Amino acid sequence: MQEVRVVSYDPDWPRAFATLRDTVMPTLKDIALRIEHVGSTSVPGLDAKPIIDMTVVVREPEDVAVAIQALERLDYEHRGNLGIIGREAFYAPPGAIPHHLYVCVEGSTPLINHTHVRDHLRAHDADRAAYARLKHDLARAHAGDIDRYTRAKTDLLMRILATAPLTPAQRAVIRAQNA
Repeated sequence: MQEVRVVSYDPDWPRAFATLRDTVMPTLKDIALRIEHVGSTSVPGLDAKPIIDMTVVVREPEDVAVAIQALERLDYEHRGNLGIIGREAFYAPPGAIPHHLYVCVEGSTPLINHTHVRDHLRAHDADRAAYARLKHDLARAHAGDIDRYTRAKTDLLMRILATAPLTPAQRAVIRAQNA
């Protein structure tokens, strides 16, 4: 089991993301629209697990397979969608800055999920503080069980996503994936 450790916000996280982005982007420049810093490390002032989350955004679904092949050439290991339709996940290369990498199509439900939660927490101090408290409480309660830690954050994240610009079909997908 992966240990769950939440630490104080580190102002070096944006630089770590930039280093990772600048390493990956040259290989993906022909298909990636951009690479987004997402997850808790992308929210200034938010305590987090010290692991950078980044999402490669591609234009079309057909570009996902091309991105997978390009990332495998950089020693990323494709993990599949991990139960999140429209999002492909990867293990980071050995020795890299600790991070999670995802590939999503522009406008997809998982991309909206990633960016809306980030943007909401950047803009709402009370929600950011509540999320930090919850993360610390859950890290203590589920220190040895990352899956339980992640599931226990769902209610708060779903409240944030209730304000996202999602279609009814996209909301149904998110509800089903978090049931």
